[in-house]
Amino acid sequence: MRRPAAWLRKTEAGFSYLMVMMAVTLMGLLTTVAAKQWQTMVQRELELDLLGKGIEIQSALALYSAAAKAGRVTQGEVYPQTLAELTRAPKPFLRKVYLDPLSHSEWELVRAPTGGIMGVRSKSKLRPIKQNNFPSTVRHFQGKPTHYDWVFQHPNPSQSGVLGTAIPPGAGPGRELLAK
Repeated sequence: MRRPAAWLRKTEAGFSYLMVMMAVTLMGLLTTVAAKQWQTMVQRELELDLLGKGIEIQSALALYSAAAKAGRVTQGEVYPQTLAELTRAPKPFLRKVYLDPLSHSEWELVRAPTGGIMGVRSKSKLRPIKQNNFPSTVRHFQGKPTHYDWVFQHPNPSQSGVLGTAIPPGAGPGRELLAK
């Protein structure tokens, strides 16, 4: 017994509809995966930009303080009142005042107890992708939960214990010669 041709067309139409729905679903899943990959790649680039600009500002603050203290007897560090002071001639310490790469706005300023700007931080509360293998100037960022916790400042916490600390009596170089 032969089936009518109309019945055959109905089953083919249902099959085509099902195949189109599966193709649309598959394209949606692939687009979602690609978007997540893209978002991760963009965040990594922004974090690198944040590190580069933050380290540059941190270095400019250190140079500003050293230049301000040169030839003077002062207690503590000397800090600029604005980031724009770091860009002023005759000796600019910073090429330009950068915006925070993650929030695309001005940095949150970290004020020194004596006044002035001792550091900057991002306003972003996102969890960073980068959690370790930081450059030595910012190795104290290791394991910080948010970008907000990445504080680029002078004096640098990563350098504590390396430079600028007093040597305890009896611990200096040549001590072993005196013991003989």
